[in-house]
Amino acid sequence: MADVADRPGSGEIASELPSKYLPGVEYRDLPEPQGLRKYAGASVIITATALGSGELILWPYLTTLVGLGIVWLSVLGITMQYFLNMEIERYTLITGETAVTGFSRLWIGWGMIFVLGAILPNAFPGWATGGAKVFTFIFGLSDAVSPIITIIFLISIGLAITLSPVVYQTLEKVQAVAIAGVLVFIVVAIVIATDGSAWAGVVTEAPGGAASLPGYLSTIGVASFLGAIAFAGAGGANNLVQSNYVRDKGMGMGIHIPNIVSPITGAEEAAPGLGYVPPSTEDNERRWKQWWKIANQEQLITFWAIGVLLLVSLSVLVFSTIGVRPNIGTDLVFIQEEATALGNAIAPWFETFFLIAGFLMLFSTNLGVVDYTARLTGDTLKVTFLRDSTFWSESKIYVTVVWILIIFGGLIVLAQLEPVVLLVLSATGGGVVMAFYSVLLILLNRRALPEFAKLKGWRLPVMVLIALFFVSFALVLAYQMVTQGPGSFV
Repeated sequence: MADVADRPGSGEIASELPSKYLPGVEYRDLPEPQGLRKYAGASVIITATALGSGELILWPYLTTLVGLGIVWLSVLGITMQYFLNMEIERYTLITGETAVTGFSRLWIGWGMIFVLGAILPNAFPGWATGGAKVFTFIFGLSDAVSPIITIIFLISIGLAITLSPVVYQTLEKVQAVAIAGVLVFIVVAIVIATDGSAWAGVVTEAPGGAASLPGYLSTIGVASFLGAIAFAGAGGANNLVQSNYVRDKGMGMGIHIPNIVSPITGAEEAAPGLGYVPPSTEDNERRWKQWWKIANQEQLITFWAIGVLLLVSLSVLVFSTIGVRPNIGTDLVFIQEEATALGNAIAPWFETFFLIAGFLMLFSTNLGVVDYTARLTGDTLKVTFLRDSTFWSESKIYVTVVWILIIFGGLIVLAQLEPVVLLVLSATGGGVVMAFYSVLLILLNRRALPEFAKLKGWRLPVMVLIALFFVSFALVLAYQMVTQGPGSFV
């Protein structure tokens, strides 16, 4: 990446972006977009990262506790994330900068808040622990070996990321294969192991589920309930890294920002990821409308549609196989029982097929979680506090954070907490992070963009309602922690 002063641009500093805390940027025309097919897959990593949290574990787990009447809330959760993701993409498409860089322009401290908001919830390796647990189910191994298997998985993730010449390209390919394999499983399982009455129950039981929310809260717990809504989809700081993914895909102004590469196998560059602003011309407004249409279509298909299919299907599947089991526990026994029921209903080999699909979902999720946490941290620190360092490139920071997460996660594994407990901890922390950035996105996209690209129209009140939900979420959790203590979360 060229030094900021030497980058190609108009030479005139853009007045739209705040420059009190970060350097100003120059005007530069938006590139012409190509067709949707060129950019399909920009949301595949964030979709795959969601597979093993809300889709495979949290929502099927809640369904076993209270039934199908709660599933409609998962659709509400992922719909809210669709709108959040599009506002995150809005800023990046028009500037080439990540949303967190935009927040840092408002106040330099926001960057570190979101770095901590990504690292702390994800230090709990619930996905790796869950994957190891499912691995023991596949091969009939003792629970005693789960911590060892978890640590092996974490190290393999670190090596895969560290040795990838261009990290985004590797992740996109791996996650696309994982999603394809899971979708094949879902189609087969739906056809054979579910019936129309279970699918109808998602709709017919929804009104009763809405009326039963107080009872659900007493059964599930406020933290688990709200955390599951936050993790219906990606959740937490994960959504913020959609900025990095569309940028690495070459969408909008992101085409001018280099990808993260391995310091070992790639040719890294040390400059910060500052962007540009397109001047307000008819051509740029036209290009913007085309980019916005493509980005919405890609996110709607790759994130929302596939996410809703997986959330609802896996909840219906667990209900069809093992029903409601209020005392199911938090050690993923429900997944093992679901696998056994599928094996009995279809064939013994399908039990193994289900467990392998579950393992792939959890492994791909943990891969994505480690990547996005390190990606957000690397970009944020390089743009802010390490902007002038010639040694600390974004790629070096990225790899360092990857291995810190893996080492610290390995230490937590030794405490042998149950996977569902770890995921609830991650989800509740992630929900608090979402309260902050849902408000900041409104401020940023209303104040700091060219007039033709600003957040306005019907999307503005939608974003206000979403922000109110997540702020309420954070306040409820804070009240619960003060009145009942941190142990009440799990």
